[in-house]
Amino acid sequence: MQENPLRVQRNLKTLREMALETMRGAILGGHFLPGERLVERQLCEQLDVSRSIVREVLRHLEAEGLVDTQGQGPVVATVDADQAMQIYQVRALLEGHAARTCAVMASDAELKTLHALNKQTQEAFAKGDFDLVRQRTAAFYETLFKASGMTVAWDVVRSLNARINRLRALTISAPGRAAEAEQEMADILVALERRDPDAAEQASRRHVMRAAEIASARLPADEAQGDPSRKTH
Repeated sequence: MQENPLRVQRNLKTLREMALETMRGAILGGHFLPGERLVERQLCEQLDVSRSIVREVLRHLEAEGLVDTQGQGPVVATVDADQAMQIYQVRALLEGHAARTCAVMASDAELKTLHALNKQTQEAFAKGDFDLVRQRTAAFYETLFKASGMTVAWDVVRSLNARINRLRALTISAPGRAAEAEQEMADILVALERRDPDAAEQASRRHVMRAAEIASARLPADEAQGDPSRKTH
């Protein structure tokens, strides 16, 4: 019998937490496509959890911007080009300022942590483990924002994290992106090491806007795959 890839494994986490992580990962990883219907009964069977848990998970994912509730029921949310560009503009503004401030405020220990997290990200790229790339990248930026003292700004970014990771899933898998991203991140780290706020901000903004260019080119094709008539579970 073929193993069910969505079946929740029991451990110390609650079933709701595990189901939420599984569904979020399935959406970000492309198991469920943009525009695809999410049928509660079928999700209960796939996740091996109750309908009440499935409903809680879908509500949470809707709050994160990964699920839309329409007349026909919940579907995987689509991201149009305008929404995507707004997210990248917010990222460029906040991440650029965080990098600028970090160059001045970060301790040597915090810079060492940023180097270590970036190294882990590049290792994940080399293995083609895009889920780990997203995790390590998020950890890098959390450290960057906290080292800059911009904890409120990090809360804003974190509120967008699900949608940021949805877009990141598009860009990090683009041909040649691993080498580009490695150089872009190296530029940010060099500027931070030199305690050069102007260079750090510029390098951070370049990194974000390059990702925006890739997303802009890939997003229409990706969203076209999400025709709800194309696939249902």
